[in-house]
Amino acid sequence: MDWSLIWTHRQELIDGLFVALRVSATALVVSVVLGMLLALLRMARAPLSWIAAAYINVFRGIPALVSVIWVYFGLSLAFDISFSVYQAGVIALSLLYSAFLAEIFRSALTAVPPGMREAGQALGLRPARIFFSVVLPQAGKIALPNIGSMFIGMVKDTSTFTVIGLLEVVRVTQNLVSTTFQPFVLYSAAAAIYVAAAFVIDFLFRLVEKLLSSPPQGRLARALRARRRARIEELIVTTSDRREPAAV
Repeated sequence: MDWSLIWTHRQELIDGLFVALRVSATALVVSVVLGMLLALLRMARAPLSWIAAAYINVFRGIPALVSVIWVYFGLSLAFDISFSVYQAGVIALSLLYSAFLAEIFRSALTAVPPGMREAGQALGLRPARIFFSVVLPQAGKIALPNIGSMFIGMVKDTSTFTVIGLLEVVRVTQNLVSTTFQPFVLYSAAAAIYVAAAFVIDFLFRLVEKLLSSPPQGRLARALRARRRARIEELIVTTSDRREPAAV
């Protein structure tokens, strides 16, 4: 086994990781929007709740491999639409993970105490203002850890998109194995890359979670508070210096 191949082909593997992250990040944004809409429809009255429930239950049960084949080959043949590999990957992930995120958002929205909505109504706020200013920020904090887990799942599911030729980590590894004949070494490297990416993503989402907590926690939050305090002190000193001549 030639472990030096990992270092030799490190750039190809890193490029494959960036492709997986780019597809997953784009799909995450789309899935969050669709998931929130589905959650609101799921909480609405029939028949809207029935439609949302059917979508959620169907796409939660479809494997990522089947989804991307449907999008890349099925939709192209049925509607004469030509998707690029990148577009097909984003659409496939968005269809699947919007269903999972819908249930996450629904649980987060129902976890917000009803008193928060009642307080907004007592202040005379409109329903839309109450939702976007009171309910949604709190629900977002509750849902954030699960959103991070979904993003890690998206990055891993891009490995199934080798069937349509997406040059992510596994596809790059397959190409390298076909020329080096070192499957154990290269697939071990691919696994290590996915694990490292999962650790980094988890760290970033935990960091954001601490920043959004009340009060914000963590080193970054303390650094931001210290910087803000220094600016306030500087402003106080500057203001007092300006007032002293006037007082004299």
